[in-house]
Amino acid sequence: MKISAVIFDLDNTLMDRDYTFRAFSQKLINHYLGHINEEKARDILGYMRIADADGYRPKRGFFEELIELLPWTDKPTVDELFAYYTEHYMKEARLMNHALDAIQVCRDQGYKLGMLTNGAHEIQYGKVEHLGLESYFDVILTSGEAGIKKPDPKIYEMILEKLGTTGEEAIFVGDHPTNDIWGASQSGMRGIFLRRSFEWDKKLGVEPWYIIDELNELEDIWQGVKK
Repeated sequence: MKISAVIFDLDNTLMDRDYTFRAFSQKLINHYLGHINEEKARDILGYMRIADADGYRPKRGFFEELIELLPWTDKPTVDELFAYYTEHYMKEARLMNHALDAIQVCRDQGYKLGMLTNGAHEIQYGKVEHLGLESYFDVILTSGEAGIKKPDPKIYEMILEKLGTTGEEAIFVGDHPTNDIWGASQSGMRGIFLRRSFEWDKKLGVEPWYIIDELNELEDIWQGVKK
């Protein structure tokens, strides 16, 4: 079996989005809501985590809800919250456990490396730069840059073409059953599902090539392929 390229998702695959969003939310609370007590701050932090829907909720609606419900002393506008988010969110980015080791193992195997992530180009690329990941990858493609997003089949075809490979020779690693595994499978890719916030959905009609709980498990997979 030939593998020529490995494509990674970013949020909650290479970047620990759970930590990143929590740290950003705490920064926002400290900045705008310094007048509230610690217990209320914890309640708001928990509410923000749920309302954010793991990042899959449109940001404008999320910020509009924050403006409506939080106990501001000086209520910001949606544009002001967007500006604060754009400036500060990426600075809280933290790598997932074993992310750099997993990337290096792929490089040691001689695989081309791609990253495919949904989100605004400025935000997603800012995370990549903050995490120091840019130099490891042959191709980094954001949905904001492409004008289409996962699971649209065209975006997987786009990154495969940029990598100079085919779906049959590429592996996709990600945490979202539909956007990362099912979507990639429509272009012929095998998927490695990293269990984070989502359980595998058997209704999708495809199965992951492997299911892992930590990125360091990739090394054993590649060793098995080489046997």
